[in-house]
Amino acid sequence: MAVSNAHSTDEGRGSVETGGTDARDRALGSVLVVDDDPTVSEVVAGYLDRAGFTVRLAADGPAALRAAEEQRPDLVVLDLMLPGMDGLEVCRRLRARERGAGQQGLPPVPVIMLTARGDEDDRILGLEVGADDYVTKPFSPRELVLRVRSVLRRAVPAAPAAAGPRLTAAGLSLDPAARRVTKDGAELALTLREFDLLAYFLRHPGQVCDRERLMREVWGWDFGDLSTVTVHIRRLRGKIEDDPASPRLIQTVWGAGYRFDSHPAPAAPATTPGTVDGHE
Repeated sequence: MAVSNAHSTDEGRGSVETGGTDARDRALGSVLVVDDDPTVSEVVAGYLDRAGFTVRLAADGPAALRAAEEQRPDLVVLDLMLPGMDGLEVCRRLRARERGAGQQGLPPVPVIMLTARGDEDDRILGLEVGADDYVTKPFSPRELVLRVRSVLRRAVPAAPAAAGPRLTAAGLSLDPAARRVTKDGAELALTLREFDLLAYFLRHPGQVCDRERLMREVWGWDFGDLSTVTVHIRRLRGKIEDDPASPRLIQTVWGAGYRFDSHPAPAAPATTPGTVDGHE
Protein backbone atom coordinates (compact mmCIF):
# COMPACT_ATOMS: atom_id res chain seq x y z
CA MET A 1 0.00 0.00 0.00
CA ALA A 2 1.42 3.34 -1.00
CA VAL A 3 -0.66 5.76 1.01
CA SER A 4 -0.30 6.82 4.61
CA ASN A 5 -2.64 7.86 7.41
CA ALA A 6 -5.58 6.43 5.47
CA HIS A 7 -8.40 4.04 6.24
CA SER A 8 -9.78 1.53 3.77
CA THR A 9 -13.15 2.31 2.24
CA ASP A 10 -15.74 0.32 0.29
CA GLU A 11 -16.59 3.33 -1.86
CA GLY A 12 -15.75 2.81 -5.52
CA ARG A 13 -14.90 -0.92 -5.21
CA GLY A 14 -15.53 -2.71 -8.49
CA SER A 15 -16.87 0.35 -10.28
CA VAL A 16 -15.55 2.91 -12.70
CA GLU A 17 -17.36 5.92 -11.25
CA THR A 18 -17.64 6.46 -7.52
CA GLY A 19 -18.80 10.05 -7.09
CA GLY A 20 -22.36 11.23 -6.61
CA THR A 21 -24.25 13.37 -9.07
CA ASP A 22 -25.58 16.16 -6.87
CA ALA A 23 -24.89 19.84 -7.53
CA ARG A 24 -22.00 19.94 -5.09
CA ASP A 25 -20.16 17.19 -7.01
CA ARG A 26 -20.74 18.85 -10.34
CA ALA A 27 -19.50 22.16 -8.95
CA LEU A 28 -16.23 20.68 -7.65
CA GLY A 29 -15.56 18.70 -10.80
CA SER A 30 -14.54 15.22 -11.89
CA VAL A 31 -11.24 13.47 -11.19
CA LEU A 32 -9.85 10.50 -13.11
CA VAL A 33 -7.65 8.38 -10.81
CA VAL A 34 -5.19 6.12 -12.67
CA ASP A 35 -3.37 3.52 -10.56
CA ASP A 36 -2.88 -0.23 -10.96
CA ASP A 37 -2.91 -0.77 -7.18
CA PRO A 38 -6.60 -1.28 -6.26
CA THR A 39 -5.95 -0.38 -2.62
CA VAL A 40 -4.44 2.99 -3.54
CA SER A 41 -7.23 3.70 -6.04
CA GLU A 42 -9.88 2.74 -3.51
CA VAL A 43 -8.50 4.93 -0.73
CA VAL A 44 -7.87 7.95 -3.00
CA ALA A 45 -11.32 7.60 -4.59
CA GLY A 46 -12.95 7.43 -1.18
CA TYR A 47 -11.28 10.60 0.07
CA LEU A 48 -12.01 12.51 -3.14
CA ASP A 49 -15.62 11.32 -3.15
CA ARG A 50 -16.17 12.42 0.43
CA ALA A 51 -14.61 15.79 -0.46
CA GLY A 52 -17.32 16.23 -3.10
CA PHE A 53 -15.67 15.20 -6.37
CA THR A 54 -17.00 12.82 -8.98
CA VAL A 55 -14.35 10.10 -9.31
CA ARG A 56 -13.62 7.63 -12.10
CA LEU A 57 -10.97 4.92 -11.94
CA ALA A 58 -8.61 3.39 -14.49
CA ALA A 59 -6.06 0.66 -13.79
CA ASP A 60 -3.73 1.13 -16.75
CA GLY A 61 -2.69 3.56 -19.47
CA PRO A 62 -5.00 2.47 -22.32
CA ALA A 63 -8.00 2.47 -19.97
CA ALA A 64 -7.06 5.96 -18.78
CA LEU A 65 -6.85 7.30 -22.32
CA ARG A 66 -10.21 5.76 -23.22
CA ALA A 67 -11.83 7.20 -20.10
CA ALA A 68 -10.44 10.68 -20.79
CA GLU A 69 -11.67 10.52 -24.38
CA GLU A 70 -15.14 9.32 -23.44
CA GLN A 71 -15.58 12.04 -20.83
CA ARG A 72 -13.07 14.82 -20.40
CA PRO A 73 -12.10 15.00 -16.69
CA ASP A 74 -11.38 18.20 -14.82
CA LEU A 75 -8.18 16.70 -13.39
CA VAL A 76 -6.19 13.46 -13.62
CA VAL A 77 -4.34 11.81 -10.73
CA LEU A 78 -1.85 9.63 -12.59
CA ASP A 79 0.52 6.99 -11.24
CA LEU A 80 3.96 6.99 -12.86
CA MET A 81 4.57 3.25 -12.56
CA LEU A 82 1.80 1.66 -14.61
CA PRO A 83 2.07 -1.72 -16.36
CA GLY A 84 2.74 -1.64 -20.09
CA MET A 85 2.28 2.08 -20.73
CA ASP A 86 3.74 4.17 -17.91
CA GLY A 87 2.35 7.43 -16.61
CA LEU A 88 4.82 9.53 -18.57
CA GLU A 89 3.56 8.09 -21.86
CA VAL A 90 -0.07 8.50 -20.77
CA CYS A 91 0.60 12.17 -19.99
CA ARG A 92 2.38 12.66 -23.33
CA ARG A 93 -0.59 11.23 -25.20
CA LEU A 94 -3.09 13.28 -23.24
CA ARG A 95 -1.18 16.46 -24.08
CA ALA A 96 -0.77 15.45 -27.74
CA ARG A 97 -4.51 14.81 -27.98
CA GLU A 98 -5.22 18.25 -26.50
CA ARG A 99 -3.08 19.82 -29.20
CA GLY A 100 -4.95 17.87 -31.88
CA ALA A 101 -8.05 18.65 -33.84
CA GLY A 102 -11.17 19.42 -31.87
CA GLN A 103 -9.47 20.39 -28.60
CA GLN A 104 -7.51 23.45 -29.64
CA GLY A 105 -8.48 26.43 -27.52
CA LEU A 106 -9.45 24.30 -24.53
CA PRO A 107 -7.28 24.61 -21.43
CA PRO A 108 -5.16 21.52 -20.74
CA VAL A 109 -6.51 19.06 -18.19
CA PRO A 110 -4.37 19.38 -15.04
CA VAL A 111 -2.36 16.27 -14.17
CA ILE A 112 -1.00 15.38 -10.72
CA MET A 113 1.60 12.62 -11.02
CA LEU A 114 2.02 9.98 -8.32
CA THR A 115 5.51 8.57 -8.06
CA ALA A 116 7.16 6.13 -5.68
CA ARG A 117 10.59 7.22 -6.85
CA GLY A 118 12.70 9.68 -4.93
CA ASP A 119 14.91 10.62 -7.88
CA GLU A 120 14.46 14.28 -8.79
CA ASP A 121 15.07 13.44 -12.46
CA ASP A 122 11.84 11.42 -12.51
CA ARG A 123 9.96 14.41 -11.17
CA ILE A 124 11.52 16.61 -13.81
CA LEU A 125 10.47 14.11 -16.49
CA GLY A 126 6.89 14.28 -15.24
CA LEU A 127 6.89 18.06 -15.50
CA GLU A 128 8.65 17.83 -18.86
CA VAL A 129 5.82 15.85 -20.44
CA GLY A 130 3.15 18.17 -19.09
CA ALA A 131 2.28 17.17 -15.51
CA ASP A 132 1.27 20.13 -13.37
CA ASP A 133 2.32 18.69 -10.03
CA TYR A 134 3.45 15.49 -8.39
CA VAL A 135 3.03 13.66 -5.10
CA THR A 136 5.64 11.20 -3.85
CA LYS A 137 4.45 7.91 -2.35
CA PRO A 138 3.78 7.21 0.44
CA PHE A 139 1.46 10.17 0.77
CA SER A 140 -1.43 11.36 2.89
CA PRO A 141 -4.76 11.15 1.03
CA ARG A 142 -5.86 14.29 2.84
CA GLU A 143 -2.86 16.16 1.44
CA LEU A 144 -3.67 14.83 -2.04
CA VAL A 145 -7.22 16.19 -1.75
CA LEU A 146 -5.80 19.59 -0.80
CA ARG A 147 -3.51 19.50 -3.80
CA VAL A 148 -6.35 18.55 -6.12
CA ARG A 149 -8.40 21.48 -4.84
CA SER A 150 -5.45 23.83 -5.17
CA VAL A 151 -4.60 22.79 -8.74
CA LEU A 152 -8.22 22.98 -9.87
CA ARG A 153 -8.64 26.40 -8.28
CA ARG A 154 -5.63 27.72 -10.16
CA ALA A 155 -6.70 26.04 -13.40
CA VAL A 156 -9.81 28.23 -13.59
CA PRO A 157 -8.92 31.48 -15.43
CA ALA A 158 -9.42 34.54 -13.28
CA ALA A 159 -11.85 37.25 -14.33
CA PRO A 160 -10.00 40.01 -16.20
CA ALA A 161 -10.77 42.56 -13.49
CA ALA A 162 -9.34 40.28 -10.79
CA ALA A 163 -6.39 38.98 -12.75
CA GLY A 164 -4.37 42.17 -12.49
CA PRO A 165 -2.26 44.06 -15.02
CA ARG A 166 0.23 42.59 -17.45
CA LEU A 167 3.62 41.93 -15.82
CA THR A 168 6.85 42.61 -17.70
CA ALA A 169 10.54 42.32 -16.88
CA ALA A 170 13.76 41.23 -18.56
CA GLY A 171 12.11 40.45 -21.89
CA LEU A 172 9.29 38.50 -20.22
CA SER A 173 5.65 39.50 -20.58
CA LEU A 174 2.98 37.73 -18.50
CA ASP A 175 -0.74 38.25 -19.08
CA PRO A 176 -2.60 37.03 -15.95
CA ALA A 177 -6.04 37.15 -17.56
CA ALA A 178 -5.08 35.13 -20.64
CA ARG A 179 -2.50 33.05 -18.70
CA ARG A 180 0.04 33.61 -21.49
CA VAL A 181 3.76 34.28 -21.18
CA THR A 182 6.14 35.44 -23.86
CA LYS A 183 9.90 35.90 -23.85
CA ASP A 184 11.23 38.36 -26.39
CA GLY A 185 7.92 37.97 -28.23
CA ALA A 186 7.93 34.15 -28.38
CA GLU A 187 5.25 32.36 -26.38
CA LEU A 188 6.40 29.98 -23.64
CA ALA A 189 4.65 26.73 -22.77
CA LEU A 190 4.35 26.83 -18.99
CA THR A 191 2.45 24.47 -16.73
CA LEU A 192 -0.05 25.85 -14.22
CA ARG A 193 2.47 25.88 -11.40
CA GLU A 194 5.27 27.33 -13.53
CA PHE A 195 2.96 30.15 -14.60
CA ASP A 196 1.90 30.92 -11.03
CA LEU A 197 5.49 30.75 -9.79
CA LEU A 198 6.71 33.16 -12.45
CA ALA A 199 3.78 35.50 -11.77
CA TYR A 200 4.71 35.55 -8.08
CA PHE A 201 8.34 36.35 -8.85
CA LEU A 202 7.33 39.12 -11.25
CA ARG A 203 5.10 40.64 -8.57
CA HIS A 204 7.90 40.50 -5.96
CA PRO A 205 11.12 41.44 -7.79
CA GLY A 206 14.24 41.75 -5.70
CA GLN A 207 12.71 39.98 -2.71
CA VAL A 208 14.30 36.84 -1.26
CA CYS A 209 11.64 34.13 -0.97
CA ASP A 210 12.34 30.92 0.88
CA ARG A 211 10.75 27.63 -0.15
CA GLU A 212 8.23 27.69 2.70
CA ARG A 213 6.96 31.09 1.57
CA LEU A 214 6.72 30.00 -2.05
CA MET A 215 4.85 26.82 -1.11
CA ARG A 216 2.42 28.83 1.00
CA GLU A 217 1.89 31.71 -1.46
CA VAL A 218 2.07 29.86 -4.81
CA TRP A 219 0.87 26.36 -3.93
CA GLY A 220 -1.48 27.43 -1.15
CA TRP A 221 -0.14 24.77 1.22
CA ASP A 222 1.09 25.18 4.76
CA PHE A 223 2.83 21.80 4.61
CA GLY A 224 4.23 19.42 2.02
CA ASP A 225 7.40 18.27 0.30
CA LEU A 226 9.59 21.35 -0.14
CA SER A 227 11.48 19.63 -2.98
CA THR A 228 8.35 20.37 -5.03
CA VAL A 229 9.47 24.01 -5.07
CA THR A 230 13.05 23.07 -5.98
CA VAL A 231 11.93 20.98 -8.95
CA HIS A 232 9.62 23.69 -10.27
CA ILE A 233 12.32 26.35 -9.93
CA ARG A 234 14.68 24.16 -11.94
CA ARG A 235 12.03 23.55 -14.59
CA LEU A 236 11.06 27.23 -14.83
CA ARG A 237 14.70 28.25 -15.22
CA GLY A 238 14.94 25.87 -18.16
CA LYS A 239 12.25 27.87 -19.92
CA ILE A 240 13.04 31.49 -19.10
CA GLU A 241 16.82 31.62 -18.66
CA ASP A 242 19.19 32.07 -21.59
CA ASP A 243 21.58 29.69 -19.82
CA PRO A 244 19.79 27.63 -17.15
CA ALA A 245 23.14 26.37 -15.85
CA SER A 246 24.08 29.98 -15.01
CA PRO A 247 20.73 31.62 -14.17
CA ARG A 248 20.56 35.39 -14.14
CA LEU A 249 16.84 35.93 -13.52
CA ILE A 250 16.03 33.49 -10.71
CA GLN A 251 18.99 33.69 -8.38
CA THR A 252 19.69 31.24 -5.58
CA VAL A 253 20.45 33.03 -2.32
CA TRP A 254 22.27 30.31 -0.43
CA GLY A 255 20.70 29.49 2.90
CA ALA A 256 17.83 31.93 2.30
CA GLY A 257 15.88 31.05 -0.84
CA TYR A 258 15.43 32.58 -4.29
CA ARG A 259 15.36 36.10 -5.69
CA PHE A 260 14.02 37.29 -9.04
CA ASP A 261 16.22 39.97 -10.63
CA SER A 262 14.10 42.09 -12.95
CA HIS A 263 17.20 43.92 -14.20
CA PRO A 264 19.91 41.24 -14.28
CA ALA A 265 23.51 42.19 -14.87
CA PRO A 266 24.78 41.48 -18.39
CA ALA A 267 26.31 38.08 -18.84
CA ALA A 268 30.07 38.10 -18.58
CA PRO A 269 31.73 37.82 -22.00
CA ALA A 270 33.37 34.51 -22.71
CA THR A 271 37.14 34.54 -22.55
CA THR A 272 39.31 33.11 -25.28
CA PRO A 273 42.99 32.14 -25.33
CA GLY A 274 45.19 35.21 -25.30
CA THR A 275 42.61 37.44 -23.65
CA VAL A 276 41.88 38.57 -20.11
CA ASP A 277 38.20 39.08 -19.15
CA GLY A 278 37.25 38.91 -22.83
CA HIS A 279 39.60 41.72 -23.91
CA GLU A 280 42.88 41.66 -25.77
